[in-house]
Amino acid sequence: EILGKKHIIKDFKKCDFEPIRKHLNEQKIIRKAITDEERKANKEDRNQAMFKFGFAIVDGHLEKVGNYNMEPPGAFRGRGEHPKMGKLKSRVAPEQVSLNLSECSAIPRCSVPGHAWGDVRHDPRGQWLATWKENINNQSKYMQLAAQSSFKGKSDRSKYNKAAKLCDKIVDIRKSYKRDLKSKDKETKQLATAVWVIDRLALRVGGEKDTDEEADTVGCCSLRVEHLHFDPNAEGGDNKEIELEFLGKDSMLYKQTIDFGAAMYNDENGMGTKVYDNLKSFCAKKKKTDEVFDAINPTMLNNHLKQFMEGLSAKVFRTYNASRTLQEELRKTEATSSWARMNAAEKVVEYNNANRLVAILCNHQRSVSKAQETQLESLGEKLETLKKQKNVLKKILKALNSGTNVDKIPTKKHDEKKLTEEATKAVERAKKLKEKAKTNEEKIKATEADEAAKQKKRDVTAIKFKQAHLWEKVPSKDQVAKRIQNWNSKIAKMELDIKHKDDNKEVSLGTSKINYMDPRITVAWCKRNEVPIEKVFSKTLRDKFNWAMAAAPEWEFNGKIADE
Repeated sequence: EILGKKHIIKDFKKCDFEPIRKHLNEQKIIRKAITDEERKANKEDRNQAMFKFGFAIVDGHLEKVGNYNMEPPGAFRGRGEHPKMGKLKSRVAPEQVSLNLSECSAIPRCSVPGHAWGDVRHDPRGQWLATWKENINNQSKYMQLAAQSSFKGKSDRSKYNKAAKLCDKIVDIRKSYKRDLKSKDKETKQLATAVWVIDRLALRVGGEKDTDEEADTVGCCSLRVEHLHFDPNAEGGDNKEIELEFLGKDSMLYKQTIDFGAAMYNDENGMGTKVYDNLKSFCAKKKKTDEVFDAINPTMLNNHLKQFMEGLSAKVFRTYNASRTLQEELRKTEATSSWARMNAAEKVVEYNNANRLVAILCNHQRSVSKAQETQLESLGEKLETLKKQKNVLKKILKALNSGTNVDKIPTKKHDEKKLTEEATKAVERAKKLKEKAKTNEEKIKATEADEAAKQKKRDVTAIKFKQAHLWEKVPSKDQVAKRIQNWNSKIAKMELDIKHKDDNKEVSLGTSKINYMDPRITVAWCKRNEVPIEKVFSKTLRDKFNWAMAAAPEWEFNGKIADE
């Protein structure tokens, strides 16, 4: 039954979406039937669009533009349990768009027939090139310069230099809030406790949210009594543990049990126990929905922070703590006795371990995807196969050394060359079908043939892997000994790879690399330890942080670099 236009759907469970799913799957299969020539032509079209819209001349310099493609209309998703999830994003018309360009520049022609730009401005103070308002949250969206532009580079450098300035101020700031933690004035005590939490636990400031307009995410100032669970394991006695559980930025769950009685929070007069007592008193005789820090707000906290240093904010604390933690952790590993014997791959693992500690400090999480789980399972199976193959090789070497059962030594069963040729022919046949396909039915058939050919190639790869340890004929002792050595290296490398992937599957290492850790620390570390920068920074990051690539091997994140 097809519902009318004015029909109001009350229960989506009673709707049959199968025809839509079937149609979308068919379209997906049809799109896959694209030929190499069509793929090349599409790439050429994208490049032409990039050369036309992807660059701007700013102060006489050619700069790359970031997002020059307009978002298409569709369903709004939002982060986490967003109250406006499912609302429809409407198409943006040229009349809604304002351009920002110099007075002497020619106004770009609107490429949509019958339409014109809404406004043209000449504002040299703004870095944006175009702006419009989206219909869901009524917020302004901007087209700006790309992350690797000189403007963004100067902004990043300034951000990290400001955080480095905190190196010389942090002792005085900590001395101040430790003194105020004992204050009898409620507002002063709450401000000091909030600064301690921001400094030591790397929480964001947080602000009031209209939960009808946006998701109920929380920061330091907006913590409620329900977010703090004292003595979560019911140990009693002088237990000083608090489990913090709330949704942070982008609806990422923050769930950590903090032992305020631990040495790390109390050594060198860290005042962890006092902070625990303060938080307990702030929560006493309050409802679960009441705010913990009821005497202060984000504006008061930010003004309080600015008394210590111009431009100081919670983000500066996070950048400082992230950069400082990375530098200290890397220095610790470099001081170990085994460091000199490590190869580049092992050093990268140690770098990622330090990066992971920063990500945990800043609560940079990610959900584990099905693809990640499948990849880990696949790697685990491959590792087991390699270990079994190594055992077979040891038995072969034993048989060769003793001279017994030599005739029973296994050799390759499958003709790999023949299987590879068959798979290649299947791919060629599928390619011809794609080129000939005109109708949707022919395209679907061509895609199916292509998928079957690809599966055949994967099967050949699997067969090659399963008998990779064997030879066409009985090998010599030297050949087997050499292959055992190769297999030892392969097993060690795969074990390292699996451990790295498993350790980092729920932690987002990229967020802290992009936004919080001074890239000069990484560049200097790579130069000091002869690790190729590509091993830790992707091409995108190398382009974004090209200003940091000149950092010397002995460079350090400290107060001296604040004025660079």
